[in-house]
Parts: sequence; C-alpha cells; structure tokens
Amino acid sequence: MQNPFRFLASVVLLFVLAACTLPRGAAIEGEVIRNQNNEDAAFSVVPITRENVAQLATWPVTGWEGQYHWFTRNPGPKSNVIRPGDSINLVIWDNQENSLLTGLQQQNVALEGIIVSPGGMIFVPYIDEVRVSGSTPDAARRQIEEQLRSVVPDPQVQLSVLSGPDNSVDAVGGFNAPGNFPLPNRNFSILSLISAAGGISPELQNPLVRVTRGGQTFGIRADDLFKRPSANVILRGGDQIIAEEDERYFVALGATGTETIVPFTQERINAVEALALVNGINDSRGNPKGVLILRDYTRQDLRADGSGPTKTQVVFAIDLTSADSLFAARKFNINPGDLVLATESPISSVRTIFGLIGSVVGVGNSLDGS
Repeated sequence: MQNPFRFLASVVLLFVLAACTLPRGAAIEGEVIRNQNNEDAAFSVVPITRENVAQLATWPVTGWEGQYHWFTRNPGPKSNVIRPGDSINLVIWDNQENSLLTGLQQQNVALEGIIVSPGGMIFVPYIDEVRVSGSTPDAARRQIEEQLRSVVPDPQVQLSVLSGPDNSVDAVGGFNAPGNFPLPNRNFSILSLISAAGGISPELQNPLVRVTRGGQTFGIRADDLFKRPSANVILRGGDQIIAEEDERYFVALGATGTETIVPFTQERINAVEALALVNGINDSRGNPKGVLILRDYTRQDLRADGSGPTKTQVVFAIDLTSADSLFAARKFNINPGDLVLATESPISSVRTIFGLIGSVVGVGNSLDGS
C-alpha cells in the first residue's frame, strides 16, 4: 500500500514546480523589461554599447547641472586696495607754529573713522574730497600728502585702513570658526580663508565648497580643491563662502553586494565604479548579463533625433559578460537619483527548485522509512 505521506509530499512537489514565481531577493531581468516592445510602454530599454555610449553622453543630465562650475585663479597685486565702505584713519603731522591743522603745542592731528563714500571719496580738511577708492594705502597716503602741500609746507601723513564689507569675505557655514574676515591683501586665497576659519567641519561627509560672488555661485568638491593648485582661487571683497555636504546619491538594489543609498564620493561616477562601490553583484544570485540602470527624464528632455530619450523613463542595460558592454560602461556616468538594479539570475530559481525537490524527497524518504 502506498504511503500516504509520500503521496502528500509528491503533491506538494507538484505545486512547487507549478508555481509561477518563487520568493527571491531581486527581480529577473525579463520581469523588469517585459513590456518594452509594447507601443504604449511607459519606458524604453537602451543597451549600453561602445557604439552608442558617446551619443548617450550628450543626453540631458538629470539630478544636477552636470558639473561643478569653478573659476580660474586670477592673482592681484600684493597690496590691498581701498574700496567704498572702508574706514580710513589719518594722522597728519605739521611742525608749523601757526598750523591750520594742529592746535597749540600739537604736532599732529588724528582724523579717524573716515568712511569711503560709494563714489570712492573721503573728505580731508582744507583740500576737500580726495579719491582713494582703487588705490593702495601707500598710494592714497602720497596723494593726500601732495594735495596738502598747498596749505602745509612739509606734511607727513600716516594712513591706515579698516576693511569694510567690500574688502572682506564671509565664511558663512560649514567651518569650525565661521565669521567675517578682512582681506589682508589682494592675494588672499580660498585655502587661506579655510585655514583662517578653522578648516572644514569634520561632520560634513563628501564636502563641497561654494563661493557666491556678484549673484553667481561657483562650486567645487573639497578634495578636488585640496588636490588642484590651480583651483586655489583668489577671493574678492564681498565673497561669501560656504562648505556643505554633497547631497547627490544613487540607489543600489537587487542582487548587488550591498543594497543601500550610495553617496557620490567624487564629481562623476561611471557604471563600473558604481558597482564597485556596492561590492559588485552577488556571486550566487546576480545575473551578470542583467545589470539595469533606471533613470527618469522630464518631458522637456525628450528628443526625436537621438540626442535624448524618447520616453521619460529609460532602462539602460549592461552585460558584464561582454567586453563591448564593459568598456562602454566605464564611459557611462551614473546620474544622481539613478537606480542601479542587479537582476537575479534565472539559475538561482532553478537551484531553489532543486533545493526544494531535495528537501521534499528527503522528507518523503524519512516518512517512508518510518
């Protein structure tokens, strides 16, 4: 007589083999792109190859502006120049007994806190207004001495400058000691400011440095700033500098080595580097022929001439077993907000089925033996 338990085990096995899907940690490639050929499909599938990767690089960038814009170093003279808003302190020396400037038993007169007007002028008694904006302190001192000779035979002038808002810069945030910093000279660089502000806060991960000047904002990754001498630009009065985290990221899911949100650790990350950041694909589950990058575009990005996508949702496909696709993947950049999906190999499902068969048969044999 047939063992009823073995019959029950066989029925369970039939149900397992007939099941449409099995529990998995990731989708199979065919499931993700199943409807790609339908006319009303909401997405398109684009294999990444050496033949098309250069054209794909011209497609609209998503998630950010495509690069950080930085200016070039432009050194100025060693001495600082006087600007509107600066405060001027004058000490005028005159040894005459009947001096127009000094009182009895005085040899000098101090004129402090003279603010440079928006027009670049300061008022000096007996010689009226003197233009000092754009001059170095030494040049302005000589100019005042020369104009005073009409009322003082041999004047001696001392001049000092306290920087105003147009001759200072602000370390706004992201530094250990933010604040307002007067420009000591025209060659005060951004690295000098970072040092004066106590350095970038260690709490910032993957920091960016941004400079706002004249209504424009320039940015650079801090590690690039430190590595490239040419990026150490000269600051101008009124510049505002802030350090902040690079908030760009992509998402890794499926049969990758790690399923996580991955911050950008450099300005650009290509597809191969992205996989390396998540420890590649799972050796036992991942499908090396089915690495997919899912990206959203706007309707304004759509193109009919090949210079952009034809649908707002695009699935880029990489075959890691193909040298052509691998070389192309090194030139295909990941955009912020992309989803990098490593699909599961169909072999993984077959292994699961065989595992279940082995388990069921083992249970059946155990029951039969009992």
